[in-house]
Amino acid sequence: MKEISVKELKQMMDSGEDFQLIDVREPNEFEVAEIGGELIPLSTVPDNADKFSKEKKVVVHCRSGKRSANAIQYLEQQHGFDNLYNLAGGILAWSDEIDPSVQKY
Repeated sequence: MKEISVKELKQMMDSGEDFQLIDVREPNEFEVAEIGGELIPLSTVPDNADKFSKEKKVVVHCRSGKRSANAIQYLEQQHGFDNLYNLAGGILAWSDEIDPSVQKY
C-alpha cells in the first residue's frame, strides 16, 4: 500500500496539485476536526466506490491511518484501484506536524 506523509500532502495542497482528498471518518469526527476533502465514512465505502477517482491521485485519511488503510485495501482488491495513497498517521499527524489548531480527539 502506498503511503504519503502529512508534509507531502501539505506540499500537494500548497502547489495546487490536482488530487482528490477523501476522509473516511464518521460525520461527528469530521465536525470536531477536518483538513478538507470529501467525507465518505468507512462503512459507506463499498456503496460509494464510484466517488473515488481512478484518473488522479487519491489521498485517503482518517484519525490515525488505520481505517483509511482498510478502505484502500478494499478498493484495491475489490475495484482494482492503483492510485490510492494512505495518509500516514492521519489527522493526528496533521495536528502534530502541520497545524496544531486541528483538534486532537
